[in-house]
Amino acid sequence: MTFDPSNLSNVLLIVVAWGGAFLAALWLSLVFWTFRDIRGRARSVGERLLAVLIVAVLFLPGIVIYLILRPPRTLEEEYQHTLEEEALLTSIEESALCPGCGRRIKDNWQVCPSCHTRLKKNCHHCGKLMELPWNLCPYCANPTPGARRENLNLDDALSPLPVEEESAVENQS
Repeated sequence: MTFDPSNLSNVLLIVVAWGGAFLAALWLSLVFWTFRDIRGRARSVGERLLAVLIVAVLFLPGIVIYLILRPPRTLEEEYQHTLEEEALLTSIEESALCPGCGRRIKDNWQVCPSCHTRLKKNCHHCGKLMELPWNLCPYCANPTPGARRENLNLDDALSPLPVEEESAVENQS
């Protein structure tokens, strides 16, 4: 086997050609990847153009610079994060506050445990909780005792109020 320098130069030429093609393909793919990535991270056309130019001109150092300077979240991730924040703020704001002391209260409390302010009342007929200003129970549709009744004629207004069965049984014993 003899060593032929022309074969070595041909092999070296093929290796250099493959290396050059690989570097060109890598360069184009990095430019394309940068374009797709920055499109999902920035709205500004100027920012997009600058990111692609940095990678196109500086090649490997450009991609490192881009990875350091690019926005940490995509626009979609930023939107989801904003929605989560708004949902948390809404849930915090929706919780009721005591009118007496301003502390947070729960919907099923009758009295504020901090300042003893009355928050709700029981329906005299079904026993479910009602708001204080309500004169009619939304669960059983019975008016609260002593509530003003609408559309009454004179005979109904002058007639005695019906006595509840429980109070009549207590009065008899």
